[in-house]
Order: sequence, then C-alpha cells, then structure tokens
Amino acid sequence: MVERLVPDELWVLFQRVVPEAPSRPQGGGRRRHGDREVLAAIVFVATSGCTWQQLPTASFGPSGATAHRRFTEWTKARVWAKLHRLVLDELGARGELDWSRCAIDSVNMRALKKGDLTGPNPVDRGKYGSKMHLITERTGLSLSVGISGANLHDSQALEPLVRGIPPIRSRRGRRRRKPAKLHADKGYDYAHLRKWLRERGITHRIARRGIESSQRLGRHRWTIERAMARLAGCRRLHRRYERTAVHFLAFTSIACTLICYRRLAK
Repeated sequence: MVERLVPDELWVLFQRVVPEAPSRPQGGGRRRHGDREVLAAIVFVATSGCTWQQLPTASFGPSGATAHRRFTEWTKARVWAKLHRLVLDELGARGELDWSRCAIDSVNMRALKKGDLTGPNPVDRGKYGSKMHLITERTGLSLSVGISGANLHDSQALEPLVRGIPPIRSRRGRRRRKPAKLHADKGYDYAHLRKWLRERGITHRIARRGIESSQRLGRHRWTIERAMARLAGCRRLHRRYERTAVHFLAFTSIACTLICYRRLAK
C-alpha cells in the first residue's frame, strides 16, 4: 500500500523538501514513524476522502492523530507547495509543459464547518462555501492554485494567481513563469485586467460579455474544465471539511501534485 501510494520517484522528490525530524536530546519516547508511511497515509486521506479517525492504521502504521499532526507540521513548513513546484520543475526540464496557452477558472464547494476564507455562495442559496481558483497550462496541468470565500468575484483572483506562478525550469534557457496567452471566461471581462496582462506581455483571450455565446467552453478553455474534473478525483476536495484555510489549500496542492506526478511517471 505504501509503495503504491508513494512510488519511489515521488519519494525521492519528497525527501528534497521535507524538513528534518526534530531531535530528542533527552532520549526516550516512542519511535518516530517513517516519513514515507506518514506521507502514504496523508495521500490516502486526500484521495479517499476519509476522516483522520477512519485511517486504517494496520495498512500504514501511524494512527490518524499522528498523520494529522505530521500533516500540520509539513503544512506550516510549506512542504506541499514546494513539492508541487519541484514536480513542475521536473516536467519543465523534460519539456512536458506547454506555455503557449494557459487558462484560468474557478470552482465552488460547500464549507461544512465554515472557517477561514469562506463566504455565502451566491449560486448555492447563500450557504457558506469556498472557491478554488486555478491556472493550467495548455494540456491541463496546474501551475498556480489559490482559495477564497465563495462570494469573491473571479476577476479579483486573476492578478494574485498570475503572480503566484513560480519560476519553472525549461528544457533550455531560463526559468519561465509567464504564459504567452491566457484564456478566461466572461467573469474576467474587465478592461483593467486586459491592461494588466498586456503590461506584462501576456496576450489575453477573454470572452466578452454580451458578444460571445455562453453555450460553448471555447476551443482552448475546455482543458481547465477537465483539470477541475481531475481535481474532483481527490475526494477530500468534494467538500471543504477543514476550518483552517491553509489545511484546505494543502489538500488542494497535494491533489495538483499527484496529477502532475502522473504525467511525470508516464
């Protein structure tokens, strides 16, 4: 189970970003569970959607409380964002990332326990929820991800998401963090966003309100819809169960990393 959830190549990458285990100068205490077993337990929770208490200890070794404690430690150390960027670096070095056309979109999910970065969802009878924002490259691999309250307008997330694209390695030349074109739907149809993208040398392809039909996703924007559907395969993202926003963002980063790693492993 551990080797299946955390393959050798992913484990090698994870070892480059995980912080060292704290030492116990006084000695004593229980033996610390291995990082690979704990990582496999966290991946199982993320993909299956089970609670920490439902984690099958016999299959992994660490208990749900131990896995959650280590998950919290690694989240504070920004391990998941670093791992996602490292996998993107490997993909970029192999020429697997297509920067010619990127797309941006968002998806809503209900927040069952409310918490940070939640708000009344205007399309879900005002029930509290969160919104996940995503930028993908041409083939649908996530480059930048963020979360907000469900009542935040999509247009307000464009600038932070574009700025949040990390400098990623290329097969040749310098690192890259700027797409050639950015596709978006009518929720981003604002003059100041078009101007902001032009100033940064990014060609905008934003659907225009009142001009273009809403019946089609477009020739290029469908890839991000597929990316959102793939993220739904991480069942922990069907609903937001975490009160703390950074924990929910951590599960989002884990899902993006696993999707990118599948491309890397092919």
